[in-house]
Amino acid sequence: MKPLIYNKTNFFVLTGGPGSGKTSLIQQLHKEGFLTINESGRRIIQEQKKIDGDALPWKNKLHFAKKMLEIDMKNYRENLPTQAPVIFDRGIPDILGYVKLCHLDPFPCLEQSVNSFRYNAFVFILPPWRAIYHQDAERKQSFSLAMETYRMMRSIYTSCGYKLITIPKLSVENRANILLQHIKNQQT
Repeated sequence: MKPLIYNKTNFFVLTGGPGSGKTSLIQQLHKEGFLTINESGRRIIQEQKKIDGDALPWKNKLHFAKKMLEIDMKNYRENLPTQAPVIFDRGIPDILGYVKLCHLDPFPCLEQSVNSFRYNAFVFILPPWRAIYHQDAERKQSFSLAMETYRMMRSIYTSCGYKLITIPKLSVENRANILLQHIKNQQT
């Protein structure tokens, strides 16, 4: 049986390394009335810490990746009927990048999901930004690992056939305007 392939041109991905301003940008876009989907990683970390679970990047990276895939596929499927733009803080290819960054073997359903759950051909990527980078209870990576993550995401999305649009280091409002202009151009 041939796998089902979704191709949602109204699904836009925002990616990059940790601490590049993705969450602030997603919050701004949500405030402006857009449907936004928060990244699954933070949610999983918060939930796993509450129950002393092991699906954490510093305990069981593979379990963490599988949990992210489960949530990201659910978020994708739940929004299939939506015709308006949906903006995702990270997409399923980010999980493949995470697995490769951790030197783990990609599990078969991950690679199949990357190929089956397709987003708009243009993906927005935010470069590392030392001035706004900080660590917290969920973000324990160093800035050098944030840079490495950014490079991995560039590589993964490109190899998956997406075209990258770099969102420059500007105010969150200006970043939102640039992103929204690109989305508007995609819809015309």
